[in-house]
Amino acid sequence: MGSEEEISMVIRVREFIMEKDLPAVEELERRCQVGLSGDQGDHNGGEGNGNGKKKKKRGMSLHVEQIGDPFARVRHAPDHVMLVAEYGEEDEVVGVIKACVRMVSRGDTTASSSKTKKRKFVKMACLLGLRVSPTHRRLGIATVLVRRAEAWCAARGAAYATMATTASNAPSLALFAGRFAYAPFRRPLFLGHPVHRHRARVPRAHHVMQLPPPLAAAAYAALLPPAGAAEFVPTDLPTLLAHKLTLGTYLAIERNPDPALPPSFAVLSIWDATRSLRLRVSGAPPLLRASLAAARGLDSHAPWLRVPSVPDVFRPFGTYLLYGLRMSGPEGPALLRSLCRQAHNVARKNPACAVVAADLGPDDPAAAAVPHWPRFSCDDDVWCIKKLNAATANSNASDDDDDWTTAPPAGVLFVDPREF
Repeated sequence: MGSEEEISMVIRVREFIMEKDLPAVEELERRCQVGLSGDQGDHNGGEGNGNGKKKKKRGMSLHVEQIGDPFARVRHAPDHVMLVAEYGEEDEVVGVIKACVRMVSRGDTTASSSKTKKRKFVKMACLLGLRVSPTHRRLGIATVLVRRAEAWCAARGAAYATMATTASNAPSLALFAGRFAYAPFRRPLFLGHPVHRHRARVPRAHHVMQLPPPLAAAAYAALLPPAGAAEFVPTDLPTLLAHKLTLGTYLAIERNPDPALPPSFAVLSIWDATRSLRLRVSGAPPLLRASLAAARGLDSHAPWLRVPSVPDVFRPFGTYLLYGLRMSGPEGPALLRSLCRQAHNVARKNPACAVVAADLGPDDPAAAAVPHWPRFSCDDDVWCIKKLNAATANSNASDDDDDWTTAPPAGVLFVDPREF
């Protein structure tokens, strides 16, 4: 590879123009296989594609394809951009990256009690959807795109930047950690459950109610932990809860609680992602495909048996994402499971939805309560972080001279469904 100066002479980076670049970017998306984190899997010309499954799962992979509005994952942020890379005399679009800057809550490295501290917020840059044409790798295109995106975000006051990849994607991790000095930061769990044609039963002892957006925002303000115990909570959470793709926020309580025990509750919100992305399972053994098809056939001809048949996930399918999962009290896990059944019942009304999924921090107690199938779940995603501007990072956070990149994982990792 030549020097960076020589590379910049043949690679031109500019902002995306809808009328001019949309067909080329859509074709680039189709040519690049991506995993659950949305990383390309071979940014820098290494071997193999990143996938959304652990290696031990017999080669099965869960791939993601972005559809619809190309700005869907970043448009919610006031500051957002899509950059394309052109190469050669014909100005062929060979790379793309998206970026946005938003205010989120951050973790804490200090030992002070969270009960006496307010939640800290910081300007965070999120770099998404890095794609490089398979025929133009090892030319430094990913390098130029990432550096231009970082500079764009830093100019708008971003203190930190994050990018997502997968633990099994060695080339991508090497690119982020080696060339750009990102550090592995958080490991969210993706927990998926197929949508059956039969209604899931919610226990009669549990009362489920839907909260209007203003009440939902007030509930989360009271239920999310303060200080450094909740990370990546967006300051525009009320806007997210009122978004047209948030199908509802649901609260579950006991109908006849035991007065001798602490009160129990659970809450979650449902996001319709069927309009912005499609998922697909690949690498399944023929025997598994045949057995799932047989179960669908049996369920179709004998619905009274209530066979838990799985939709055809070997073709592109949509998903509903659960976010803001919180629970409390001795009955909290059971109430959260009831809310997941409620989410299933909402999803089964949409023929395009085949899986209900949630992204949670590995240390979040809610992760153990969420029903999921191992073959539709993974723990391979890695969020990497980098400090873009030390002065901005400290002034945005507080007067404390602490570095979020070294903070231990918080109890709650908030995954914004708009950026999935």
